[in-house]
Amino acid sequence: MTEKAVRQSFVRQADACEVLGSPFTARLCRLAGNRLRADGAVSRHILSWPGDASAQGDSVPLRLAGALHALVLQQRNSQLAALYPPKNDDVSDADLWAAVVETLGSEEAFILDRLKGPPQTNEVRRAGATLPMFLEVNRRTGLPLVLSEVGASAGLNLFLDQYHVQLGAQSWGDAGSPVRLAPKWRGKAVASVALDIQSRAGCDLRPADPGLEADRERLISFLWPDQVERIARTRAALQIAAKSDIRVVKADALDWLEQRTATAQAGVAHVIYSTIAWQYLPEAARARGEEIIAAAGARASDTAPLAWARMEVDGNSPGAGLTLTLWPGGEQHLVGRADFHGRWVDWFGWPS
Repeated sequence: MTEKAVRQSFVRQADACEVLGSPFTARLCRLAGNRLRADGAVSRHILSWPGDASAQGDSVPLRLAGALHALVLQQRNSQLAALYPPKNDDVSDADLWAAVVETLGSEEAFILDRLKGPPQTNEVRRAGATLPMFLEVNRRTGLPLVLSEVGASAGLNLFLDQYHVQLGAQSWGDAGSPVRLAPKWRGKAVASVALDIQSRAGCDLRPADPGLEADRERLISFLWPDQVERIARTRAALQIAAKSDIRVVKADALDWLEQRTATAQAGVAHVIYSTIAWQYLPEAARARGEEIIAAAGARASDTAPLAWARMEVDGNSPGAGLTLTLWPGGEQHLVGRADFHGRWVDWFGWPS
């Protein structure tokens, strides 16, 4: 990727952060896009990034932002921490960038290591977008659900029945939960049925264990430091997940899907799902994944149905498309759209 294209990826990420409510991360990305100079190992590596640095590829701006935030969370760099939220109201661009440049040099090895891996946010609010799809499967099949999440990170969104989720005038889950989700609701009312989850599992190439402090810190580092409520919500969700004996499996998505769909499970509706994860599979892997799911769908029956629910970028706007496919039959519908961070859901529902 050319240096110009890398810089543009930082600017575009800055614009996205502004829209998604993080002016600090937007400022940081914009400064990096304009002021990075190839005079150190970190900046040279970034500006000559070998792959796609954009949000549609390797998300390099968020890798860098996550590395810097990790240093603040670990209290490894007091100069940088002194300029981070909530202490940044009167900080000039010059002072903030000077601290970043110093950190790129003093923490070179740490940052280069963190740049190797993709951002993992495990955005809990996306459960407000998957829940209505799950409820629709409950309604249409009358069966309890088995959840299989691709790209599950720490698996926080597998535990949505332990959160309190308000969708319009209706609510589900634990009324006393410390994780409370209430996306701005648009469109139709959701199916008024109980959420019934019999079992759940997830896979990820780099799963995070909510029971490990280092993994919790890594997840929090990829959250944007001026979004205090988001960080608190994620910490609460991590505590809930840590109490469970369920852990996300380290596995290739295709191998895992083949294993999960090898045998139809009678008496339950199997729901395969992902939230802003399918796009990160290579094109050939996505095609193969669709073949695996379609083959499993061909084996589905009324007593062992299969659903594919995804909240993914679909080339349209606003936000991500909510697409639901149900077997037997393979009927597919765009059932809604949702903000990438789950702040709003526009629900179309399954056509009557």
